[in-house]
Amino acid sequence: MHDEQPSYRGAWVVLGGVHLLNRTAPRRPDEPIVLVRVPPQEVCRPATTVIVRWNALGPCPAEALHPGGTRLGAARIDGGELFPDAIAGPALRGLVGTEDAPGLVPLCYLAEHPGGGYHAYAQIRFHPEDACFVRTTREPVGHGPVEELRWFDPVLTAHAESSTALNNHLRYFRKHFSGTELEIKYTLDPAPDIWSASMELLKALRDGKLEGCGPEYREEFQIHHTENHLFDVTGPEPEIGYASFIPTVTAGHVLKRKWFTEDAFARREELTPGLDITPDRFETFLREDLNLQVRAMPPFQRVRYDIQCESLRTGHVYGIFLDRCALLAAPDVVLSQCELEYLRSRSILDHDQDEILIEMKRIDSWLCEYLASHGWAAEHTFYSKRSFLRDAVALRPDLARP
Repeated sequence: MHDEQPSYRGAWVVLGGVHLLNRTAPRRPDEPIVLVRVPPQEVCRPATTVIVRWNALGPCPAEALHPGGTRLGAARIDGGELFPDAIAGPALRGLVGTEDAPGLVPLCYLAEHPGGGYHAYAQIRFHPEDACFVRTTREPVGHGPVEELRWFDPVLTAHAESSTALNNHLRYFRKHFSGTELEIKYTLDPAPDIWSASMELLKALRDGKLEGCGPEYREEFQIHHTENHLFDVTGPEPEIGYASFIPTVTAGHVLKRKWFTEDAFARREELTPGLDITPDRFETFLREDLNLQVRAMPPFQRVRYDIQCESLRTGHVYGIFLDRCALLAAPDVVLSQCELEYLRSRSILDHDQDEILIEMKRIDSWLCEYLASHGWAAEHTFYSKRSFLRDAVALRPDLARP
């Protein structure tokens, strides 16, 4: 959904040599810059994240310029023909020449501000089908006609100042509330098949049913299938919570610790990867190495489908997980849940942490309504895996581990 505000007059994808992003070569005074005028792609103005899908652009006016503003040529190019195979297509090669075409990439997405100047969004991912851009300008830069390129130097400077974040392989820039898990749970009862429910929910995000949000760019879905060996940590008092050992695909285990006396929205969390320890030593390790008082819970198999939900407005990424836990010793004892969790933020601009809480509340309202409309859950809960296992043992003492 695009914001069709008439006061916004222009949007462009700016093309240039890849060395202007990765700084592997100096700028040249004669290298071409291409302005491709496109329909506005933001969900709001200014947004934080913009995703441009080449085939959706239609015919676009393109103009090639020298950095000084000298016009080299112009053409009308269909969006799908700009970068077949992520390489400049024939029409672009005709504009910039065969020498410069091989290194031509999208540099940024540029949006004209109604009060003058432009907001710039740096390219962080580029594929034959699409590209992802994140905003690097807090305030508009470079007042004047776009062809005069007054915005160009400030945009390159902003990119250079954050190049370590913008050019790294993950493009995950920060995590707020470090060491704390923010999570809302919904118990699914009656429980749906979580695969088909996940696919349906993912389609709803793709179709724009959650305003301002969509599946995280190129990271929209993950599958987790693990065994968990969970221990109820009963003391000492500052350590109350649980410790769970999760096997990794390669070798060893991850130890997941959570601290709480009551199930709650915000809980302290810590992961310790790479533990070379066998299941017969889990309890000994907790008692002797970590000096914890623990009670072993029944091991369970966990199947979880993660839908990664990205706010294009703010750059915050949230996980919507559909989760099924079944006891290994009693597969009929099952807990099915949907979880909403803050994951990370893909923005190099600072944000107020309270913004995450406000946005989670909005997504929570939408998700609660979505689940209720399907008859899966009427309200959220903070029912944890520890509580589920405690209740299972209370009902079935035979499941308690010695």
